[in-house]
Amino acid sequence: MANENEIHDFGWAIRQLKEGKKVQRKGWNGKGMFIMLQPGSTVTGSMMRNAPAKEFYGDSEVKIQPHVDMKAADNTYTVGWNASQIDMLAEDWQLA
Repeated sequence: MANENEIHDFGWAIRQLKEGKKVQRKGWNGKGMFIMLQPGSTVTGSMMRNAPAKEFYGDSEVKIQPHVDMKAADNTYTVGWNASQIDMLAEDWQLA
């Protein structure tokens, strides 16, 4: 089991996400930031959040793909966080 103070590479961080854990970079300036894996789901089109998606999918089933989201320092929630090259090459990943 990983100690939350230990630091690791991005591969380790991805494995932790797949195990349902939250991770963060020690080098991130914002306090309380972390990322988490959303496993994906299947919903009906009527449950989509925006009108064009609702109209397009109608009553059909929609598969929402797994993706990584971020809890930002300002307490907002970012859907579909993308790692930068700096994040991918960093070796300061830890449990959040």
